[in-house]
Amino acid sequence: MGTAVLRLGRAGRYWGYHDCRFPRRTQRTPASPGTAVPTVPVVVSGAGAASATVVEVFDRARRIVLERVSAECLAVGGHGVVAAAVTTAPLAAQPDCLEFKVIGTAVRARGSRVRLTTPFTSHLDGHGFAKLLAAGWVPVELLVGMSIGVRHDDSFSRSRKLSSRNSEISGLSDLVRAVRADARRQLQLHGAERGGNGLILADGGAVRVWKEICTRSTGGDDELSFHDHLAETTLTGSTIAQFDAPPPKKRTLQVLPLGARGGEPHSRPAAAAGSDGQRRRRGVQGDRGAT
Repeated sequence: MGTAVLRLGRAGRYWGYHDCRFPRRTQRTPASPGTAVPTVPVVVSGAGAASATVVEVFDRARRIVLERVSAECLAVGGHGVVAAAVTTAPLAAQPDCLEFKVIGTAVRARGSRVRLTTPFTSHLDGHGFAKLLAAGWVPVELLVGMSIGVRHDDSFSRSRKLSSRNSEISGLSDLVRAVRADARRQLQLHGAERGGNGLILADGGAVRVWKEICTRSTGGDDELSFHDHLAETTLTGSTIAQFDAPPPKKRTLQVLPLGARGGEPHSRPAAAAGSDGQRRRRGVQGDRGAT
């Protein structure tokens, strides 16, 4: 097990957590076709949003607990950790602190005297780990890809939410899609840094969406209706590397009976022809030999 407790310091309004970067506090529907409407961007942590600082804290904490669980694995002579699970939970007595913890099972190759400087970590259980090795792959490290995105709640999206018709809220769709894509991109970047050439996901990563008062609202009470929507997702997976090419698959020779349906499975139609059939076959073979 590896564990660490980190405090998230509050800095500025809303922890300095988000900034939609929207130049205006609201967006109005164009009065006539062709009227320019300011675009509402989706700003994600992987592209330098204000939430990037929070993601960096979470990433640093997970690296710490993985280093500690690897140290415990080495202490007991293990070569790696399987069934590793990362959890994050607030401390009841200290609400501004979070406990990061990873628990897994240390494993060791039987009879091997090799001592690794950095043991592998993987979310795969024993069965999945055995299948991975049999296919010529080995786990490298447990990875976590996190992304936080924010989008200003423009007037078009607000009108869709208040409508009684069944319709897509494209603004929220863009937000969720951008956050998922950014989390996958972060996971791929972390895997490439560890030298892996493959990735196995542990879960699909649930998306949490909520709203905050827009940080660019500076006026009276009327502007409190201007909100920003935030979305957060975390993907967990194991990067893997191929150490040996899998053995080629054996080709199966298919054998089909050529006799009559329902008869002897290995009988030949010519065998029932008696001695005449046998003489005819020998004659044919003799002719072929002479030829």
